Amino acid sequence: MDGENTIIKIENLTKTFMGAQGEFAALDSVNLEIKQGEIFGVIGMSGAGKSTLVRCINFLEKPTQGTVYFNGKDISLCTKKELYALRRSMGMIFQQFNLLMQSSVLNNVCFPLTIAGVDKSTARGRAKELLSMVGISEKADAYPSQLSGGQSQRVAIARALATNPQVLLCDEATSALDPATTRGVLALLKDINKRLGITIVVITHEMRVIQEICDRVAIMDDSKIAEVGFVKDIFTKPKTKAARRLILPEDRPMGGMPGKRCCRIVFDGNSTYEPILAGMILDFRMPVSILFADMENIEGKAFGQMIIQLPENEEVADKMIEYLHLKGLTAEEVFGYV
Repeated sequence: MDGENTIIKIENLTKTFMGAQGEFAALDSVNLEIKQGEIFGVIGMSGAGKSTLVRCINFLEKPTQGTVYFNGKDISLCTKKELYALRRSMGMIFQQFNLLMQSSVLNNVCFPLTIAGVDKSTARGRAKELLSMVGISEKADAYPSQLSGGQSQRVAIARALATNPQVLLCDEATSALDPATTRGVLALLKDINKRLGITIVVITHEMRVIQEICDRVAIMDDSKIAEVGFVKDIFTKPKTKAARRLILPEDRPMGGMPGKRCCRIVFDGNSTYEPILAGMILDFRMPVSILFADMENIEGKAFGQMIIQLPENEEVADKMIEYLHLKGLTAEEVFGYV
């Protein structure tokens, strides 16, 4: 993270809408700070309020109550001219790309510069630089209908960067892409953050996206912020039900032993390959069932999680959890798997 200065600060933000059943709050007293130069993730289930939050950050949606500060300035106090300039400092990338279908790739990237009054020659030069940066220079004369999803999103990223923004807001930017293309776009965003120092806010419902590129994450649940922290810390020790729901596997297989107690173990890059589980089984002379296991890459480091079914003997189960703690692992009981 480049520096610890707060670039976006949100205080007691509430946004209400009128629906068929009356007034409802899409955002309810949200408080958040985003640091300059970080990649900050906002994640939650559908309807949690993520997209409303990102649209309130740049005042595409005007909050019902509360305050949004950008570089210390209360956005609600901005004149129309100031708000327009502020939005140029916040590039935005959408799930469906929002490209101009009748314009070439080059002209799509030029568009925000043209609106800003930049002369044609300068705009085209800037657009060509950006297309090179995102890796699709050869598509400058193509039209959006001739592009793949990944290429379209790269054009959208280039267009969002055209006005030299301080912040890039990504609203479900990879949701329409396949896994391989998603990895490529996320790698590009990470490179842009590192190379240009741009703060990136990633709105997503996919935990893998957060784990892949984010420094910190806010978990939204029922229009509120449930938990905020470094991605590694929340993956290792989630404190809320909302966090657990996103981190733990959705499928809950039936156990293969009589015991009803299960334990989630988290391995970091230093412990993943140590035969800790085998050693525990040998020490206690009792088997465990592995119900789930996977590996994640968080901040460039391998993290694994495993859910095991403990023996029926309560004393042995307690001692196994203690054994895992003594080995320096994060181990906690989880419920509902058997």
